[in-house]
Amino acid sequence: MVDCYGMPQTWPGRSNAPQQTFQDRAATVERMIAADVSDDLGSSFDPARFVPYVVMHEFEGLLFSDPLRFAAGIAKPELAPQFEAIRTQFATPEEINDSPVTAPSKRVQNLFAGYEKPLMGTLAAIDVGLDAIRRECAGFRSWGERLERLSI
Repeated sequence: MVDCYGMPQTWPGRSNAPQQTFQDRAATVERMIAADVSDDLGSSFDPARFVPYVVMHEFEGLLFSDPLRFAAGIAKPELAPQFEAIRTQFATPEEINDSPVTAPSKRVQNLFAGYEKPLMGTLAAIDVGLDAIRRECAGFRSWGERLERLSI
């Protein structure tokens, strides 16, 4: 799992992503990363076992899958209405804006100055849960399904 928002433009497929539709951006970068890794590793590489996932903006975007639980997970339940208002502006949490000013984490920090990404993001992810993220985020769901098929 890598975050396209902070990904250097030199990563495979990254510079092409903005020209794609939102639905195709992550898939384009994922394909290019997989091809690059395959080229570097050669015949010893099993491409079926390398499953990149590019979250187009930031990890926090996924947490907006359940605004109520996101707010509870960072011990700020009073922020649930504001988180819900952010969430309803987008078709999916994966689409929450990636501007340096309105990136998902910046939106949270604007509402809660004490937000600590590594700790609180992890705690919120536990509260939000995989089921909610998979239900709301098609790209994340697809990645999870691909990983699950590897275990069969």
